[in-house]
Amino acid sequence: MPSTNSSLFLCLFLAATSLNLIIAADPDMLQDLCVADLNSAVRVNGFPCKPATNVTASDFFFAGLAHPGATNTTMGSVVTAANVERIPGLNTLGVSLSRVDYAPGGLNPPHVHPRATEIVFVLTGEIEVGFVTTANRVVGRRIGQGEVFVFPRGLVHWQRNVGSTPAAAIAAFNSQLPGTLGVAAALFASEPPVADEVLERAFQIGAGEVRRIRRRLAPH
Repeated sequence: MPSTNSSLFLCLFLAATSLNLIIAADPDMLQDLCVADLNSAVRVNGFPCKPATNVTASDFFFAGLAHPGATNTTMGSVVTAANVERIPGLNTLGVSLSRVDYAPGGLNPPHVHPRATEIVFVLTGEIEVGFVTTANRVVGRRIGQGEVFVFPRGLVHWQRNVGSTPAAAIAAFNSQLPGTLGVAAALFASEPPVADEVLERAFQIGAGEVRRIRRRLAPH
């Protein structure tokens, strides 16, 4: 017979494991498929299903990652998402992809995915990757073609092309819609804006510097 303490430990372990599985990714699906009705005004934790009789193969297909995106942006990078908004058949499946293209020196700036862990696979070139833990420790390295790196869910992370030629990577997520919160834009280009006093004190800068950063990050 197991001891009371052993039984209690087992119960607590199973409960913690189950909770971890619940919060680790999107909720499990309850049917074969639930193709998102992107035109519906109804919003739940995901998208409502369109009638099964209206489902076609195109609901599960997307060709947008086949070719490089234009990297003539401010940061010299572009992200092409293959999430539920592009592939309605991903609804309730808990996975998605993105393609990231980088010009030489291009940066995918510090950002957070609040709903997903990310694993990135380098298609071409060499990129520098890194994330910051809650202990303010930077974990990063350079990775090249065919290599992968993982960014834990909810941590600030980035990628930068350190080569002299264009680079590209595929990122996979354990969410149909991982969400992206750019750190700089969230703080300096939000609407309504974060109070100047908050930014001045947090970053130990003056009001003029706050205004200059806001102008640079303002949507064009």
